[in-house]
Amino acid sequence: MKVGIVGIGHGRFGRRDDCTVQELAFEPFKEALEDCELEKKDIDATVIGSSPEYHKQRSISGVIAEYLGMNPQPTWLTEAACASGSAAIRTAYGLIKGGVHDVVAVLGVQKMLELSTPEILALMGRVGDVQWESIFGTTFPGYYAMYANRHMYEYGTKPEHLAMVAVKNHEYGAMNPKALFQKAITLDKAMKSEMVAYPLRLFDCCANADGAACLILANEEKAKKISDTPVWIAASATASATMSILRRETLTSLPSAVEASRQAYKMAGIGPNDVDVADVHDCFTIAEIMAYEDLGFCEKGKGGKFIEEGQSKIGGKIPINVDGGLKSKGHPVGATGTSMAVEMVKQLRGEAGKRQISGAEVGLTHNVGGIGQYCFVHVFRR
Repeated sequence: MKVGIVGIGHGRFGRRDDCTVQELAFEPFKEALEDCELEKKDIDATVIGSSPEYHKQRSISGVIAEYLGMNPQPTWLTEAACASGSAAIRTAYGLIKGGVHDVVAVLGVQKMLELSTPEILALMGRVGDVQWESIFGTTFPGYYAMYANRHMYEYGTKPEHLAMVAVKNHEYGAMNPKALFQKAITLDKAMKSEMVAYPLRLFDCCANADGAACLILANEEKAKKISDTPVWIAASATASATMSILRRETLTSLPSAVEASRQAYKMAGIGPNDVDVADVHDCFTIAEIMAYEDLGFCEKGKGGKFIEEGQSKIGGKIPINVDGGLKSKGHPVGATGTSMAVEMVKQLRGEAGKRQISGAEVGLTHNVGGIGQYCFVHVFRR
């Protein structure tokens, strides 16, 4: 049984002091219903992807479902740190494949900025191993700085390569009206920005944001009745890795990403060269460079050369993060995976405007949770 995406919605990412978390979720939900001309009664269940620690409200899925008017249909929460949205997609996909539900709404939603920056940093630091690592003051930038330093040591990757990722993603983010940052930057500006954790500078790091995105999934029979242009989920793959980087064999690759992509390519019956457009998890610029390699878009150690040659830009070998990525779009952790999927649906429908990849038929998303403990890779077909 095939599973298709029949409706999509995407709210504006940024500091959303204008709404509650329920209102934040309603924005893309309403848009998704209108996109496929469904009514709430046509939806069997909702799956909410979110990291609950950032919200003052406990049991966030319950209040969202109530506000959306979805009672008494079932609802629940999925959590996999920054990959919570993709975990929600995977959950809905499995429910439909298994015949439990016919139509499921998936919402990724996060209201991060109710907390202060120190509170957010402390929460993110605890995504690492609490017993052996976070007690020593680890932060997300600190972890990814270790990846960057090792990649530079082993493969000769340069700080300029990292900055090139930021420049590319801000260029495309400036074309995305839903992005947090809608302004292009120069390489010089990125290279001269404030140091955060060597070699990562300010423009090497994504920003926290509030945001939500919605997908409506349906089984093949329903999808064909609801939409003339369903986008099919050709693969839903996931893998895990150790919580502690002390137990990792390498600091230049995420083993969960390598394994999830292997599963995804096998399930979809494709290889890396068959992908026309991709969204990868660029929480830091080094993360995008590692993703090029982990997903097989280039040889190991050649990620710096890949960005330098423009291979991940529109017109290159494979356009990546042409919605701005986390770097320019912002990173509301629970909403990131669903946002990526919304972009793939737009691309495969030919609705991405200035960012459109001509003739795109196969799209891929790569969504990492934490420092690589979780990775979800989804493949989409027109």
